[in-house]
Amino acid sequence: MKVFTLILFTLFSLSFTSTSNSVPNTNSKPSHAEWNTLLGKYVDQKGNVNYKDFKKDAFALSTYLDSLAKNAPTDQWSKDEKLAYYINLYNAATVKLILDNYPVKSIKDIKSPWDQEWVKIGNKTYSLGTIEHKILRKMNEPRIHFAINCASYSCPKLENTAYLPATMEAQLQKATFSFINDTTRNTISENELQLSNIFKWYKSDFTTKVSLQEYIKPYSKIAISTDAKVKYLDYNWSLNEIK
Repeated sequence: MKVFTLILFTLFSLSFTSTSNSVPNTNSKPSHAEWNTLLGKYVDQKGNVNYKDFKKDAFALSTYLDSLAKNAPTDQWSKDEKLAYYINLYNAATVKLILDNYPVKSIKDIKSPWDQEWVKIGNKTYSLGTIEHKILRKMNEPRIHFAINCASYSCPKLENTAYLPATMEAQLQKATFSFINDTTRNTISENELQLSNIFKWYKSDFTTKVSLQEYIKPYSKIAISTDAKVKYLDYNWSLNEIK
């Protein structure tokens, strides 16, 4: 009996030791609450950013990016969870790039802004260009082009709320509708579409199943012809800063 009791005690002790010394899961799904707070604090309804004051919270932004780096997506994540991760990562990293080089008049004043490999995901580093072209665009969701922001006036606006898995569909729809009907970025009439260069640069993403006109038509407040002429507008790379 004493031997049996001793065995039970030993097993219990080993079990407790194993549990207490277990390594915490470093691939949990990160919270986007901190990023949401920062967006609400420094981004206005038009998507313009108060970079000057944002610098005061540079540490909080870095902390958020660190949390993303330590919790990289896995195959078990849903598509919406991955979209939220990479869209928020791209936008937050773009803001950090501006803050690190502020004051600047344009993101293009920074040397190779989309080619620098500094954004951490797990134990690897990526460029903004790689995140956009090799990860986000590979997810076959063309509406990401209206969600990611390149810190410029002609870019789709930076929303002042974070993208979340639970509301991803509604947020992407809203961003797409907002961008297409924004007369500072597109001028639409029934027979002529004067469009942002985004539709030119990424035309292949929008036209896998339909024409460009057919892609835009369901979102446009103005009825358009499926054979409307398409022209492209000049792109304003000035910093999307609150004046």
